[in-house]
Amino acid sequence: MAVSPRGRARERRSALFTDLYELTMAQGYFLHGIDQQAVFDMFFRREPFRGSLAVFAGLGDLIDQLEGLRFEPEDIAYLESLGYFQPPFLEYLREFTFSGELYAMDEGSVVFPQEPLLRVHTNMIEAQIIEGMVLNTINFQTLIATKAARVKTAAGDGTVVEFGLRRAQGWDGALAASRAAYIGGAAATSNTLAGRMFGIPVSGTMAHSWVMAFDSELEAFEKYADLYPERSVLLIDTYDTLDSGLPNAITVGKRLQAAGHSFGIRLDSGDIEYLSCRVREGLDAAGLHEAKIAVSNELTEEIIEQLVSRRVPVDLWGVGTNLVTGGEDASLTGVYKLAAKQYNSELQPTMKLSDNPAKTSNPGVKQVYRFFDRQGEPIADLIAFDHEQIPESGYMVFYHPQIDSRWFTLKLPQSYRAQLSCKMQAGRRVAPEPSLPEIQRYAAEELGRFDDTYKRIINPHLYKVSLSQRMRDTKQQMISGFLERYERRYTES
Repeated sequence: MAVSPRGRARERRSALFTDLYELTMAQGYFLHGIDQQAVFDMFFRREPFRGSLAVFAGLGDLIDQLEGLRFEPEDIAYLESLGYFQPPFLEYLREFTFSGELYAMDEGSVVFPQEPLLRVHTNMIEAQIIEGMVLNTINFQTLIATKAARVKTAAGDGTVVEFGLRRAQGWDGALAASRAAYIGGAAATSNTLAGRMFGIPVSGTMAHSWVMAFDSELEAFEKYADLYPERSVLLIDTYDTLDSGLPNAITVGKRLQAAGHSFGIRLDSGDIEYLSCRVREGLDAAGLHEAKIAVSNELTEEIIEQLVSRRVPVDLWGVGTNLVTGGEDASLTGVYKLAAKQYNSELQPTMKLSDNPAKTSNPGVKQVYRFFDRQGEPIADLIAFDHEQIPESGYMVFYHPQIDSRWFTLKLPQSYRAQLSCKMQAGRRVAPEPSLPEIQRYAAEELGRFDDTYKRIINPHLYKVSLSQRMRDTKQQMISGFLERYERRYTES
């Protein structure tokens, strides 16, 4: 049974889990009386794994962390020892809690570059202190959920099990990876603590050391089958896969089948295509048609897709290193940027400018609208101002977020859905937390809405994410205003 969010309270991170400069800036705001309200967006800049999309994950964990965020007495003592922080600010931190609002997409949503996955509404001090936690939690879990979705897509009807505990980046990385991999489509994990904490099904077979611990391979299989007759998956490549492991597994498998039990074998080395075909032939010849074949050994989505396309008789894919670490793409390019701040009593848009157009942010408090065709398939996402009205008829222009000369028009009316909704108010969750199986089902349903061309492992079709005309015009006006002020200062000097 999963541990409830309240039961995980003791495992929450300290508010000290942030970069030092967040705290030095926060002290500056405090001492200078800068406490105006602000809105920060969290978004990512580039699709991971050279893909087209990502699966949003980590929100449930983030909300748990924010609800319990505190500086413990030992945290305050440590900060005092650094010599950076003045007593009034340390006293402020003693009573610190997150009191803001959080708007976010539903966990498990399919998401794309440039669009806000979440936005934080609070004062500048709180917004800065939580930045590291927001990015650490969402970046990693979104990366791993996306990787898992790619692996599951490649595996087709096959079952994917996450085997990554021993290669993950630390125990906390392993736990977060198990949670995210399950959201992305893994059916189970080998990590028993993740199973207890999150209610994820757990799965495992045996190690080569079990086989080597007995006087014979056959004895090792028999002893294991005696202990676990309903869960016997025998590892057959310790010595000789086809001339020793398979015959011994067949001997034990026949006994299990005669007793009404099912069983399987696992391959962890060698040529998976060749061996799995020979193993399937041997099992079928022995009358063990229901026996399952599981494989592992440095699998990636590319390897799995190639093997599936060649119709290998594999039922279960155990994926470890390349799933829980992200493999070739070790991080999501997620960032956290100030989008609006309070002037007098109103929030006014602000933006970051850069010599690199990809790093110039979009201004203002935003909403993301997803448009669908008549069959319910997504057409495009539109980044617009929050509460911006969508016309009921006519045509709507969708502008490329970075290239001014690119746009397309959409004939209205079209069905659409606002993607961001309120998840926290006054620092507290506003709705019950969905269960992890519910999030997994939602992610699968959302992925199922998209055409297969967007989910290709290699060279996928790119989904359109655009700016509304009002957003685009505001952005251009702000850039022009900045350039005019810069030119005026330059000429005056």
